[in-house]
Amino acid sequence: MRAALLRDDSGLLNVEDVSIDKPNRNEVLIQTVASGLCHSDLHFIDGTWPAAYPMLLGHEAAGIVQAVGDDVVGISVGDHVISCLSIYCGHCERCLTGDSFLCQNRHTVSMRGEGEAPRITDSEGAAINQFTGLGSFGEEMLVHQNAVVAITPDMPLDRAALIGCGVTTGVGAVFKSAGVEAGSTVAVVGCGGVGISAIQGAHLAGARQIIAVDLEPKKLEWASQLGATHTVNPADGDAVAQVQELTGGGVDYSFECIGLKITAEQAYGMIRPGGLATVIGMIPLGVNLEIPGADLFLNAKRLQGSLMGSNNFKVDMPHLCDLYLSGRLKLDEMVSRTITLDEINEGFDAMKSGDVVRSVIAY
Repeated sequence: MRAALLRDDSGLLNVEDVSIDKPNRNEVLIQTVASGLCHSDLHFIDGTWPAAYPMLLGHEAAGIVQAVGDDVVGISVGDHVISCLSIYCGHCERCLTGDSFLCQNRHTVSMRGEGEAPRITDSEGAAINQFTGLGSFGEEMLVHQNAVVAITPDMPLDRAALIGCGVTTGVGAVFKSAGVEAGSTVAVVGCGGVGISAIQGAHLAGARQIIAVDLEPKKLEWASQLGATHTVNPADGDAVAQVQELTGGGVDYSFECIGLKITAEQAYGMIRPGGLATVIGMIPLGVNLEIPGADLFLNAKRLQGSLMGSNNFKVDMPHLCDLYLSGRLKLDEMVSRTITLDEINEGFDAMKSGDVVRSVIAY
């Protein structure tokens, strides 16, 4: 198959021919139909997070099952599926208590075992590392059965792909991580794919005031079209002060969707006494946040992280498909560009320049 590989720190992906194995007893072979370009991938391309070269990136994907291993349950050849990086073992304490997104054994489930032959190799036979056990920037995916969920064939796969990461992360952070209540006030810092999804989640939850915060006027316009009631541009002045003025003292819930120290601290500064700030963005390794300790306890404020929207994706993703099919979750408006695999570097350039909510590769 053809795949886009990250081989070095040049910031570019190389489209090459690679070989992919047949599924073992717990694996599923998927024809990749669509894959979104996610900012998480960009963190490894630009070196913000360390990568294990050579790496097959991509994790926000949907496709059609081509083959299944002997022990695969609930997934059959021909099924339409969404992949998810929240791979789980199903038997550790976190899995058994309902937090499978925090599975303690996910790396042993998703990674090749010691002495085991590589699943994907390049033209010289060298092993290719699959990002998060997935790797959707290729024409096929070979993944563990606990990394995919079957969905209705009525769901367009180029829209379903977005549910594989950005939408699940943003909407899930609102409903599951933070538990946003109807009638509350919300600020979302960063209006890319995850931020727009959080805004949509807040709208679905019945928030009365949803403030979108971003430096890009185009992104603020998109946010307004998809549920934001107010917008704040930090170029117009201190973002925290603007949010506090709009709300008369701060929001009930804030969400940081970029992954920067300054914006995470701003998200905390935007909440009212008793409020909850949720950091969704991938803050770089080694970066620490600074918040005023006295303010934290005197005003009973809360600060938390959210990993992949605290999902139970085998249940959540089909539900999100239903929301789209009923017209309540807007995904068509989030697909700014449809590109080919050969245009993947241009797609990430568009992401860096702020020209898109999401680019989607159509295979």
